[in-house]
Amino acid sequence: MDPNLVERIANAVLYEGYLLYPYRRSAIKNRHRFNFGVVYPQDYGMAHNEPFCMQTECLAAGDGRMALDVRVRFLHLTAREGWQVGVERELNAPALGIDDLLASPRQMSFVFPSERAKRASETPGQETINGDIEITAHRLTERIFKITARILNLTPLADAPHMSRDEALTRSLVSTHTILNARGGEFISLLDPPESLRETAWSCRNVCTYPVLVGAEGERDTMLSSPIILYDHPQIAPESAGDLFDGTEIDEMLTLRILTLTDEEKQKMRHGDERARRILERTEALTAEQLMKLHGAARGLRRDGAANDE
Repeated sequence: MDPNLVERIANAVLYEGYLLYPYRRSAIKNRHRFNFGVVYPQDYGMAHNEPFCMQTECLAAGDGRMALDVRVRFLHLTAREGWQVGVERELNAPALGIDDLLASPRQMSFVFPSERAKRASETPGQETINGDIEITAHRLTERIFKITARILNLTPLADAPHMSRDEALTRSLVSTHTILNARGGEFISLLDPPESLRETAWSCRNVCTYPVLVGAEGERDTMLSSPIILYDHPQIAPESAGDLFDGTEIDEMLTLRILTLTDEEKQKMRHGDERARRILERTEALTAEQLMKLHGAARGLRRDGAANDE
């Protein structure tokens, strides 16, 4: 497994939809963000029929020596002058032996405390988030196991029925995803399982997430459970100069649109979100050669012998 390749894919998931073109706070679509991977507090979720649990179920093959590393990553939103900025959070449950998980599920509680503003005139800052991660394993055959990882947001809310979505988001796990790594074993694709395991794979119950294999083509030791639909072994185009955050993004189109923004629009982009400023600086620094690489690339072509023989 190439950790850098997995990390780039995971980061693309983490910031999917974080900030959309034209990358300004005033844009309507940037006032109502984060449609992917939101795990709301349980009190709010039950009052507003929103998800407060994310569940990943997948299949792994191995023996009693197999061990799992489980990482959960999400954004913790912080209020900043009428704007919500995402702070990266990560939770780790390393080296979980499969025999230990079969004998007893692993539960890990977490809490990220609030960070209040130093002065009353400032925006509130960061709210508390706490919850549980539950990891279980069930033996299906001698070498096949079903792995389940559940993330619950247990942050207590006193007035959940009357709380606004924006208020709830500051106490939510946002862009939540899980990365599972199998040491001494491998995962089985849920999108294209072997015939003998097809019904078993289809019985896996995934809530608000879609597990896929990640890494180089053919590698099976890492599974990314993503809140957006991906295919096995997703890749980031080598021509891309960096993440543009925009759902279904087309690098060339968004790059050209950024370059044609007015000076006033660029100023708003530059003095808004820090990540928007970096997008602008990176885009304006692109060379002509880099821009041409965005224009198009052909991949996966193969010679058609029958057609060429005619």
